[in-house]
Amino acid sequence: MGSAYRVEEVLIAALAAEVRDGEVTAVGSRSPIPAAAALLAFYTHAPNATVIILGSRRHFPFTEGSKEFFDLAQRGGIDLFFLSGVQIDGQGNINLHVVGDYGRPRVRFQGGMGSGMLYFMARRVVLFRTEHSRRVFVPRVDFITAPGLGPPGAYRPGGPAALVTPLGVFDFDRGRGRFRLRSLHPGVSLAEVVGRTGFEFDVPAEIPLTPEPTAEQLRLLRGPVLAELAEVYPEFVRELTAG
Repeated sequence: MGSAYRVEEVLIAALAAEVRDGEVTAVGSRSPIPAAAALLAFYTHAPNATVIILGSRRHFPFTEGSKEFFDLAQRGGIDLFFLSGVQIDGQGNINLHVVGDYGRPRVRFQGGMGSGMLYFMARRVVLFRTEHSRRVFVPRVDFITAPGLGPPGAYRPGGPAALVTPLGVFDFDRGRGRFRLRSLHPGVSLAEVVGRTGFEFDVPAEIPLTPEPTAEQLRLLRGPVLAELAEVYPEFVRELTAG
C-alpha cells in the first residue's frame, strides 16, 4: 500500500464512497472511521446528505437524545448506517455479545445497543472492521446479535449492502446470502484475503483495485474533517495525526 496515506485513510475513503447525496447517513457510538467517512462524503460528493453522528453536538439534530434517533430509524428515516462486530460471518451475521459459549463465554461484551433494530430498519447497512483476520471473519458467529438475513416474512426494508476492511471491499448478495469481493485495496493480493478470511466468498473473474484516496480527499480529511471529528473522537484524531 502506498506510503502517501495510511490504511485508515483508505478505509475512510472506501466508506465515504457508500454515502449518497441527499440521503440520511447515521453513525453510532465508538465509530470514528465511519464518522470521518460520512463527513468526508459531505465535503466532497454528498453536500446535500444529512449526517448524524451520535455524541456530536453539531451533527446530532435531536433534543431528546437517542430516543428520537431510534424513533427516526423505526420510521424508516435512515438511508445508511454503519455497523461492526466482534465477529462477522459469511451470512452477514454480526456478534457483539460473547466469544465462546453464551453460558460460559471466554469474553463478554456490552451487547447490541440497538444494532438489531438498525440492521433491519436502515435501508442500507455497510459493515466494517479495522482488523481483517480469521478471528473476526468466522465461518459462523458464536452468538447472533443481529442477523444478516431476516426470517421469511419478516418486515425488513434494509439489511447488509457491503463490507469494508483493511484488505478490500465486499458486496453482500442477499439472494445468495453471501459476500462477493468487489475490490482489493492497493498492495493486497487475493491469496492474502482468502488466507485471512474464515468464510468462503464469491470472487469475480477480474478483481478491480479500490481507488486510492485522492489528494483532495486527503487534504479535506486531514483538515476540516478531523477538525470536526475532534469534538467526539479526540484520541482517534491524535493517533491519526501522530507522526
